[in-house]
Amino acid sequence: MPEHDVTFTIDGKPASGQLPLLQGSEGPAAIDIRSLYQQHGLLTFDPGFKSTASCKSAITYIDGDQGILRYRGYPIEELAQSCSFTEVTHLLMHGEIPDNTQLAAFNDTIHAHNLLHEQVISFYRGFRRDAHPMAVMVGVVGALSAFYQDLQDYSKPEQQMKAAIRLFAKMPTIAAASYTYSIGRPARYPDNRLDYAGNLLQMMFGKPNEPYEVDPVIAKALDLILILHADHEQNASTSTVRMAASSGANPFACIASGIATLWGPAHGGANEAVLNMLEEIGSIENIPNAIKRAKDRNDPFRLMGFGHRVYKNYDPRSAIIRDMTRSVLKHLNMEDEPLLAIALELERVALSDDYFIEKKLYPNVDFYSGILLSAMGFPRRMFTALFAVARTSGWVSHWLELKNDTTHGIDRPRQLYTGSTLRHVNRTE
Repeated sequence: MPEHDVTFTIDGKPASGQLPLLQGSEGPAAIDIRSLYQQHGLLTFDPGFKSTASCKSAITYIDGDQGILRYRGYPIEELAQSCSFTEVTHLLMHGEIPDNTQLAAFNDTIHAHNLLHEQVISFYRGFRRDAHPMAVMVGVVGALSAFYQDLQDYSKPEQQMKAAIRLFAKMPTIAAASYTYSIGRPARYPDNRLDYAGNLLQMMFGKPNEPYEVDPVIAKALDLILILHADHEQNASTSTVRMAASSGANPFACIASGIATLWGPAHGGANEAVLNMLEEIGSIENIPNAIKRAKDRNDPFRLMGFGHRVYKNYDPRSAIIRDMTRSVLKHLNMEDEPLLAIALELERVALSDDYFIEKKLYPNVDFYSGILLSAMGFPRRMFTALFAVARTSGWVSHWLELKNDTTHGIDRPRQLYTGSTLRHVNRTE
């Protein structure tokens, strides 16, 4: 661990010290500042942790400048083309793509834990019918901790893995039930003859008194969406899960905290915002005016689905989902879908505009995912819930990783205090 010379000033007086320089397997190095406060009485100030590595992780690598996203070293483009979501989840959780024997065993474990306790099902009746699915999922997932008393010692690897599998296996059942409850339709049970995506579709859209035939094209598209959203490094919801886990909180509470964070419109609700924007634009003829408004800082209109906090290049997921969107709309005879036509022309115009090129505002994965999900029949209120189903794969993987990092300890960020200095209560009779 090489030392890195650091020079700074304290009250205008120069000071210097040596801080370790940590190098990962890829990406920028990190200056280890853990001794900075002890040696010099200083904190670092980094609102939003934009320049702070909060942990070590071997799960996901992103290079935003180059437009790179890899799970455990595998490019997202290769995984999307060659693997199922279940295989990708095994990769995230265990570190390797499973062979046929390992995949069969993994699927058997998922099938053994995808049912909900009947008392959990009764919880849904306590919610209003018009409750947002994310509100329901936060409550139900958090409540699962009360149902698994056999999982109390999370220091044991076998219990950690069992909890992670339970969460991953039950999340489609929980999400689908939140939808069927909202429309007054009885919930369907999981069908272990189907894969993960097909099972979610039949629980969402099937009726208990009728057989449901899974459309393989739609199932493949959903599986792809789940893969693309499975993990995305230390985003807000994943960081929340890891912070909750650092306190020793049970995994069900940790994942519930991730769902609550994902619910925020700045995080998980972006694809719904894209649809709202396309509807506001209304037609291809209105795109020039929309571009003009987007450049005006005094105009509240914004082009949703362009740019990304991480990617300063083309989001590698966006081209994949754009092609799948076209394929699904063709399959459904919806090639004349007006929102798709607006989206395609908006993308073309924006990518040829110097303003967007200079600011590197390229389409991201949310730009097309809302159109695709809507064409597949998912109501907009379920978009973020599906995101939560997908991201559970990454959340439980990060939870497992942190539980096995004995050097991490509890997260405890510091602050730059800006309140009143010492004062005293002065009461007069």
